[in-house]
Amino acid sequence: MLDLGQIRNEIDGIDKQLVELFEQRMKLTKEVAEYKIQTGKKVLDREREKAKIESVTKLVKNKENVHAIDDLFSQIMANSRKGQYQLLEAMGQTLRQPYEAIDEIKKDGVKIVYQGIPGAYTQEAACNFFGEDCDNYDVPTWRDVMEAVKNKEADYGVLPIENSTTGSVVGVYDLLQEYDNYIIAETFVNIDHVLVGLSGTDIDKVTTVYSHPQGIMQCDKFLNTHKDWQRINQANTAMAARMLLSENDKTHVAISSKKAAQIYGLEVLKTGIADLSNNTTKFVIITNSRKFLKNANKTSIVFETANEAGTLYNLLSHIIYNGLNMYKIESRPSESKQWDYKFFVDFEGNIDDPRVMNALRGIEEEAKSIKLLGNY
Repeated sequence: MLDLGQIRNEIDGIDKQLVELFEQRMKLTKEVAEYKIQTGKKVLDREREKAKIESVTKLVKNKENVHAIDDLFSQIMANSRKGQYQLLEAMGQTLRQPYEAIDEIKKDGVKIVYQGIPGAYTQEAACNFFGEDCDNYDVPTWRDVMEAVKNKEADYGVLPIENSTTGSVVGVYDLLQEYDNYIIAETFVNIDHVLVGLSGTDIDKVTTVYSHPQGIMQCDKFLNTHKDWQRINQANTAMAARMLLSENDKTHVAISSKKAAQIYGLEVLKTGIADLSNNTTKFVIITNSRKFLKNANKTSIVFETANEAGTLYNLLSHIIYNGLNMYKIESRPSESKQWDYKFFVDFEGNIDDPRVMNALRGIEEEAKSIKLLGNY
């Protein structure tokens, strides 16, 4: 029996051969890429790869190794494809639609649209980003924001995308895929919920509370101390505050912002009612133009994939292979086929960076569909 040192020496020798053979194989895949460029063939040939896996697994003598060989060659071919995508990008065979790189976002003389009414957190986000005196107006729904930007009735739109307490705003994600509008920036607003009511409201006599569904969720602990209150959803927190004026009922209260209370002349009945004190919402700034800041460092995409083993892993591996950090992934059911999914992914990088373009190229070649939502 060989001792451990001898066994390791033999393994080292085999590993050396494996590395040499792998590099020979990668050299040949470069020639394959050049051939595909000349003939216009796609990099991924699913039938060829399937046949290759079947043929190499038949060579396995110890059947306990079949799964490992399957996995090994799947990874080898995946890395071969990634090398071919890099070559395609280097030779100018890019699939990316043209985007204009800009130094800064124009904030003077522009019109901004947001969902809600004055006093909404979305208006606060707009004013934080574009300035308190910015030309802004409100519309009833998120879709109306998208339509206004699409039809160039507004230069920019502001939409909530994620809250640090309750998570993603899934309806906005769906609209980002549906419309040809693009994220150009993001901004953050600290959500400081307060309980508001008509002047002289007695909390002990309250029967009903109004707010946006997320506002209600974010104040769940406080509301659980008033379980007898009826909770009624509104389109946003500012609308909930304004409703109190029209009802003129001191048994009704709302969860909103201090700014909304000030605008509508309401009394702040209680502060600090949110479950978390560091409650923050991220908003995205959208435009109808394909533009990105030269110093942009985040890329957002959505892609669809079939519900097959390993498919999502293979697509995300393009981000990892190019040395990029993934910030977030969000899944949503696909509208095109039951049990297929679309994935919204944020990862680091600027689309002028070859690593980002290589990752996008690989995903675009292998996913059912992909859309670049923005670089910001």
